[in-house]
Amino acid sequence: MESSINFEKEGPIGKVILNRPNYRNAQSRELLERLDETFSRAVADDDVKVIILMATGDHFCAGHDLGTPEELEDQKNRPIAAGIRGRYDRSRDLYVDFTLKWRDIPKPTIAIVQGYCIFAGWMIASAMDMIFAAKDAMFLGTNFQYFSIPWDMNPRKAKELLFESRFINGIEAEKLELVNRTYDKDALLSQTLGYANRVAENDSFQLKMIKLAVNQMQETQGFKAHINSTHTMHLLSATAETDPDYELKQPEGRRRPMVQKAIENYQRHQSSPKT
Repeated sequence: MESSINFEKEGPIGKVILNRPNYRNAQSRELLERLDETFSRAVADDDVKVIILMATGDHFCAGHDLGTPEELEDQKNRPIAAGIRGRYDRSRDLYVDFTLKWRDIPKPTIAIVQGYCIFAGWMIASAMDMIFAAKDAMFLGTNFQYFSIPWDMNPRKAKELLFESRFINGIEAEKLELVNRTYDKDALLSQTLGYANRVAENDSFQLKMIKLAVNQMQETQGFKAHINSTHTMHLLSATAETDPDYELKQPEGRRRPMVQKAIENYQRHQSSPKT
């Protein structure tokens, strides 16, 4: 079976590549485990000075794997404990602990985002030091497990976006400062590699210290305490989607109600941006 994660070296650049394009690179447990192993491999390689997280296919990541055959088979072979105990441990291990670990990778990291970057895709992208995106990339956030959004943009803007529940494209994401730079899709990889190679010309230890210093600023403001506490709020929110009084209707097919609502609101916003 083809690997869900590929790793390529291009000079001083290590490219960690999501490789489930048939599923829009949805995050299965196996993918996340391989992703962690590959990041560790890139960290241990002294020849790699900058790490790029990218994806094959038209989309960076369409979110959590909600039931591909491979994921269902894995759940059968490696079941989690029943009830909230199992849900909490799986959610914490895969989406909080892993993502916090990747945020603290001691080398500069860049996410290249094209196409959909939904929920879990947003989480792993935002754990990187920088995000370079296609102008027409499509981001969708919510109060997910690794809830970095109020740190990714101004908190008032985070509330505005999340209350409405709406996709944003790469251009708007750059204006909100979620994304560092946007390019036409055809130029995205080459422009990112150009920047990464300029970073790689600098001293590795200085880059490591700069990253620690910037991350420490967020630590003193309570970043990790916030991520840890809001994980519980995510579990409550996600569980409440099954309540009989949940107010969004289930659309046809496998699409989650909040994703359908976000698509509708994005279309409204594009037709009349000021409303």
